[in-house]
Amino acid sequence: QLQLVESGGGLVQFGGSLRLSCAASGFPYAIGWFRQAPGKEREGVSCISASGGSTKYVDSVKGRFTISRDNAKNTVYLQMNSLKPEDTAHYYCASGRSLACASNYYDSRQYVYWGQGTQVTVSS
Repeated sequence: QLQLVESGGGLVQFGGSLRLSCAASGFPYAIGWFRQAPGKEREGVSCISASGGSTKYVDSVKGRFTISRDNAKNTVYLQMNSLKPEDTAHYYCASGRSLACASNYYDSRQYVYWGQGTQVTVSS
């Protein structure tokens, strides 16, 4: 069973940066990042294929967030720049059983394994 552990969250000011990490055991699949703010539905943020050659982003983070992976370290990263208060949420990484990111990568039903998440808070 795949296990995922997120880290790197914290409190940052408007315009600041954070890098989230998702450490995975048994690491062959595409990985997605999701976020959920209080009172809101879980939102798909980004996805990276197993090889790292394909990435997808939700429109609201394009140009600000970058997803990458280091398969030698079994880790996926989400570099978040130019953070805004609306980015405040609990961030999760997730994996399904596919090597590629589905066209509907933002649908949480595509994923089987989930980490516990890490909190990101952006102050204005």
